[in-house]
Amino acid sequence: MTKFFLALHILAAIVAIGPVAVAASMFPPVARRALAAPGTGDAEVTMGVLHRICKVYALVGVAVPMFGFAVAGVMKVTGQTWVIVSIVLTVLAAVVLGALVLPRQAELIEGGRDGAGASVKDTKQLAMFVGIFNLLWAAVTVIMIIRPGSTLGH
Repeated sequence: MTKFFLALHILAAIVAIGPVAVAASMFPPVARRALAAPGTGDAEVTMGVLHRICKVYALVGVAVPMFGFAVAGVMKVTGQTWVIVSIVLTVLAAVVLGALVLPRQAELIEGGRDGAGASVKDTKQLAMFVGIFNLLWAAVTVIMIIRPGSTLGH
């Protein structure tokens, strides 16, 4: 069962977190293009598509910790420091995405539609939050590979 849950955990991470990381990273430059030339080109449509990708795959991403808990349970490592740190970082990444990235994307989309004065500063702040989200997931990935302090012996 360990290999089965581990495979599902890794596949879920690749399929769910990868698209969010890429789409969220693409959003700020596209938003800057839309702000620079409102109503021209396809930047506004692209913003909507990227935001939708982030929202949908964020929901799919719930499978990552779900399968992670299954793996940790089967391996009996739920109390190990590397697992706890990974859980904390995963929760932080989810909070950054849900509270800082997705709402700001929606605000930039709405600001573009109704001319509510979104600015390049808003896109830079969004880019910073996306960077934090991506760094948190990179840290979780490194911890999952290295397993510092692990007593598994391999």
